[in-house]
Amino acid sequence: MLGPRQRAIQKALPRDLAKSFDRTWAMIEPALAADPVKGERGRVVFASEPQDFFSAFRLPIELQMLVVLDRSAFLLPLARLKEEYEDYILLHLDSKEARIFLIRSDLLEERERAHIDLMNKHKKGGWSQMRFSRLRKGAIHSFLSQVIEDLLHQDLISARGLVLAGPGEAKQQLLEMLPASLKGIVLGILDVPMDAPPKEMIKRGDEQAREEEMSRSKLLADRLREAALKGRPAAFGPSDVSKALQEGRVDYLLISGGFSLPGMICKSCHHPYSDGKTCPACGGELAALRLEELYMLANRTGAEVAIVEDDEFLDKIGYVGAILRY
Repeated sequence: MLGPRQRAIQKALPRDLAKSFDRTWAMIEPALAADPVKGERGRVVFASEPQDFFSAFRLPIELQMLVVLDRSAFLLPLARLKEEYEDYILLHLDSKEARIFLIRSDLLEERERAHIDLMNKHKKGGWSQMRFSRLRKGAIHSFLSQVIEDLLHQDLISARGLVLAGPGEAKQQLLEMLPASLKGIVLGILDVPMDAPPKEMIKRGDEQAREEEMSRSKLLADRLREAALKGRPAAFGPSDVSKALQEGRVDYLLISGGFSLPGMICKSCHHPYSDGKTCPACGGELAALRLEELYMLANRTGAEVAIVEDDEFLDKIGYVGAILRY
């Protein structure tokens, strides 16, 4: 059954396209109505009846309802989800136990566990306090070295980074022992008891990862603003950014988090509108603003995409900017 949004799309289409839309929606409805599987909280469907194409994805995160009719797959909302829920590794440890988890879209998957029994390995009977302490420190150092080896065997390529969590000083000691390849991807350190429930660890880890992502996006926005002031390689606004992407010169593509759907933008004052031919504010010509196409171009040319929230400069230049390679 068509909802208000779908009915509005249907009425806005020519008759032949409206019929194609009805047939496509008939493909989509059963997938949306299907019972969820364990852990599923959202669903994404791409479909086209004329192209005989259908693909559905179940997600462990809750989504707002969004229906988009476009000539290509609409990926920006998923890009925002990726920014917010990108996978990361959480290492939960103290001086006796370590557990490695992969946090994948708010689901916790245990990957590795290590344990050391210090008292059974080093019984104190007859030893001086100094000798016992020295042996204990050596055992902990050996244990943490093994934890690092376990970390190095994890697939960190697709993960955003690493969060260290646990009580006491072991996590700080491990941080100091990490090789540069791991130390460079540490997102933060959390004080979390070893008996913390999984939901609490996910919540704390997510907060740390998102805080790091926001700091990184703000840093890129500051670099873009600095490029404008100092004449460094950068592009500003949809037209210049599109050209730079087509030439393969973009290192970072910055997209405002406050703008998502395709619309129109004034070529003169860069004010966005949902439709129209001339700008109500200055009378300038309106051009299509398709951030979706810029996003897909960035993926094809190896540019990194950053979603930037609440940046006045980025909004003023047309909701999109780029830091260039040259």
